[in-house]
Amino acid sequence: MNYLKKVVLVSFCAFFSISLMAQTHPSLMLTKANVAAVRKGVTTYPLLRQSYQTVKNAADKALAEPIVVPVPKDGGGGYTHEQHKKNYSNMLSAATAYQISGQKKYADYVKNVLLNYASQYEKWPLHPKRKSEDDGGRIFWQSLNDFVWQIYTIQAYDLVYDGLPAADRKTIEEKLFVPILKFFTEDRYEVFNKIHNHGTWNLAAVGITGYVLNKKEYVETAIKGSKKDGKTGYLAQIDQLFSPDGYYMEGPYYQRYALLPFVLFAKAINNYEPSRKIFEYRDKLLSKAIQTSLQTSYTDKTFFPINDAIKDKTYESIELVYGVDLAYADIKPEVDLLDIAKQQNRVIVSDAGLKVAADLAAGKAVPFKYQTLFIKDGAKGEDGGLGILRSGANTDQQAVLIKAASQGMGHGHFDRLGLLFYDNTTEIFPDYGAARFLNIDTKNGGGYLPENNTYAKQTVAHNALVVDETSHFNAKVGPADKTSPNLLYFSNQPNLKIVSAKEAKAYADVTMIRTSALVKVDGLEKPLLIDVMQALSAKNHQYDLPFWYKGQLVNTSFPIKAKADGLTALGNNNGYQHLWLNASNKLDVKAGLVGLLNKNRFYTTHFASDNPLEVKLVSIGANDPEMNLVDGKAFMLSSNGQNQTFASITETHGGTDPINETVSSALPSISELTIVKSDAQQTVVSFKLKGKIYTYQINYNDKQNYISFK
Repeated sequence: MNYLKKVVLVSFCAFFSISLMAQTHPSLMLTKANVAAVRKGVTTYPLLRQSYQTVKNAADKALAEPIVVPVPKDGGGGYTHEQHKKNYSNMLSAATAYQISGQKKYADYVKNVLLNYASQYEKWPLHPKRKSEDDGGRIFWQSLNDFVWQIYTIQAYDLVYDGLPAADRKTIEEKLFVPILKFFTEDRYEVFNKIHNHGTWNLAAVGITGYVLNKKEYVETAIKGSKKDGKTGYLAQIDQLFSPDGYYMEGPYYQRYALLPFVLFAKAINNYEPSRKIFEYRDKLLSKAIQTSLQTSYTDKTFFPINDAIKDKTYESIELVYGVDLAYADIKPEVDLLDIAKQQNRVIVSDAGLKVAADLAAGKAVPFKYQTLFIKDGAKGEDGGLGILRSGANTDQQAVLIKAASQGMGHGHFDRLGLLFYDNTTEIFPDYGAARFLNIDTKNGGGYLPENNTYAKQTVAHNALVVDETSHFNAKVGPADKTSPNLLYFSNQPNLKIVSAKEAKAYADVTMIRTSALVKVDGLEKPLLIDVMQALSAKNHQYDLPFWYKGQLVNTSFPIKAKADGLTALGNNNGYQHLWLNASNKLDVKAGLVGLLNKNRFYTTHFASDNPLEVKLVSIGANDPEMNLVDGKAFMLSSNGQNQTFASITETHGGTDPINETVSSALPSISELTIVKSDAQQTVVSFKLKGKIYTYQINYNDKQNYISFK
């Protein structure tokens, strides 16, 4: 066979495959070829059976209620907003029930809902509660929610396609889906071509709809951008929004949210055009993104809540259910993913869900492998990253996160080199997350609160160094987006796990270096968290290092005399105006300790400074007339000078048994923490433990011997 004949044959086969798939339904998560196997799996595998029963119950409940498609008028969390969300969820549940049960009543329900939308959609103007002309939706206050609605709805349509009369399909497509495609690609042209999670949802909705409706031109624009030059579109989103390690620049919370359109569109592309090898694209980037999303969570299932994050969100969310199922079934069957699926306690009733449920039933799951790692940020992996240190089994794991990543655009917070610490399945030194009550209409329409800017994003709201009571980059996104911290050192040894990073641009004349380590010491059950924050400057500054904590303060090395009345705010701006100054103490020595009790376990943070030291005890709540801020407490290390080093060791010890009313090892074992030396070349600290003096030394310019501990 000559070359020309081969090309013609391959091209014909590819075209034939696409055309055939376009006429075959269902064709997305559940495919026609596997419907029979999934039906059988529902009766065979417990997790698939349970997942289907949940879907069927939702479908039956929907069928028992009248169909309501209201004219859009309410913002996030309001009646019409929630009803339209309920509609797409109900349609997908009913459509899935149709495929598994074969009962026409479920398909008829989806048909009737879609016909109702088709009779109204083109009459709806932009949403009356829209925040802007450029980003308002028709069904929802922001177009993002319209994109989400379409991604769920087109899945439902695909599932019932063969169960609908041709005339009804024509009406639904011409009066609903085609106008939606035009609205998304023309009226929301800027969003469609924006490298941002809103753009991802838009183009995924367009691309998947294009496949299902056999409108290839929409598929091409979704993959390559409106101009089809590859500068925008799906592939450009993968190239620019993710690092080579699969980290999404807006942070774990938004990575979780953005994953669903990425993986669903990839699944559609793979089903319709396997020749594109989309799951292989950029060295299996989507698989890395799913793994990285899981690695940026703690063992309590929550994501590390850096940047704008709702702290209750876990990997049980629907986006990661899709992601884990597809990663396991379509990309690589890594058996520790089955542990996540087991904890999610559901699968998507689909081809992928069938494989996951079958292998879980076969006993193939092993505990998820949480890792100590540095996750690179930036499209080329050159914009810093996240340092994650872990020690211990998943049931009782210590975890430390150092945020040395890029700003993360508008959702980023100003917390360069911020620290988070977890232990015993709970937060010890937490991140505030976002100031938002998601979809609670009475709280600013469910959107971000004013305090998200005035407090939550400000540096003092984090476990990060504040200079002169001003936030990093003066809380300006533009300058912050242009630069990132630099990783100085990372090591993952059994007894010494370290991350060290430098930030030199957050303040005009201050260079910050933070080095954090989990250090195992003989005689201690848990590793020590040793943290050294160094600031170098040619000028005098005020340096504040807050440690926001969970639990109760039960021990200090200095007397506390908290204000009984007449509380005042700690400052006037940059988040300080939202903090009550409860107590302050100028220490006679440059060292001290604070002890906490959290979830029946003691944590003592020993600290030292190379300049005179003041400890301030603060709490959140000042200048909060609408009571929008969530409670929080911190001890703040405060000092003045040119160069400043704060060294701390957090010791985990003992505990309480409230049932039996016993206490063990309530007092720490460490003493005499001292900064021996600290300059641009080296920091040396020493401490005493059980009669022995230990020395911890950082050699900033010696990568071969960066840390010495003896």
